[in-house]
Amino acid sequence: MSTLAIDIGGTKFSMAVFDSDRMVARETRATDRTGGREWMLEQILAVARGWEDRFRFERCGIGFGGPVEFSRQRVALSTHVGGWLDFPLPAWVERELRIPAVMDNDANVGALGEAVFGAGAGCDPLFYMTLSTGIGGGIVIGGRIYRGADSWAGEIGHLTIRPEGRQCLCGAYGCLERCCSGLWLERDFGRPARELLADPEFVRRYVVDLALGLKACIMLLNPARIVIGGGIAKAGEALFAPLRQELRRQITDWSRARIEVVPAALGDDSVLYGALALAREIPLQ
Repeated sequence: MSTLAIDIGGTKFSMAVFDSDRMVARETRATDRTGGREWMLEQILAVARGWEDRFRFERCGIGFGGPVEFSRQRVALSTHVGGWLDFPLPAWVERELRIPAVMDNDANVGALGEAVFGAGAGCDPLFYMTLSTGIGGGIVIGGRIYRGADSWAGEIGHLTIRPEGRQCLCGAYGCLERCCSGLWLERDFGRPARELLADPEFVRRYVVDLALGLKACIMLLNPARIVIGGGIAKAGEALFAPLRQELRRQITDWSRARIEVVPAALGDDSVLYGALALAREIPLQ
């Protein structure tokens, strides 16, 4: 029996099949934002049904790139792709594929993946940030996702770091996501993030804003480790070394809080492994 894992993002989506802890199949496709929800649902079905002759799915875990109401198991909305408002994605999976499914925000799921299988193993509490098309955050305490009272904990991307800044897709001004995410970097500077981050002078300026967001996390949560995943994190030490240096500059002198910031060990698969761990929480008959 196999677990189906789904990672839905604003730039790409990925699906995988796990046999126990071993990934035995994987596929990634670019997200067609203009196609909206219906395009994505068609793609999910096409990939899953293409695997059904080889695997018998037992359950499904989903990481969704936008706010999720976990208690209701519904997508709250997507600021990057239309059509997802208040959509019961797990119920749709259960109806179409006839397997139980569970969903959470992709940053929460990525946090769980890194906590169980990756760079956050043995670190409690753990803060995970996805730094990609958008910016999200997930908190793992005692091996479990901390969601807060209403499923909204960890939304570091919408902390205001520049009150006089430009308007974010969420409607607020000067959000960390508006200043530092891949979507806005490309729109503001006319070049993909990977090209911008190859310039040490650009990185030196960029990490000032990134550190402002992470400083709030460090001072509030005092995590044992911060793990950063997503496409921008692939810049490696060209990003992480100046980021750590900037954090040391910004963190209050008297604070002895750890500044341990590392890239995700699972790379592009943090959310897929987290979906596996999340799916294991589904009680089977």
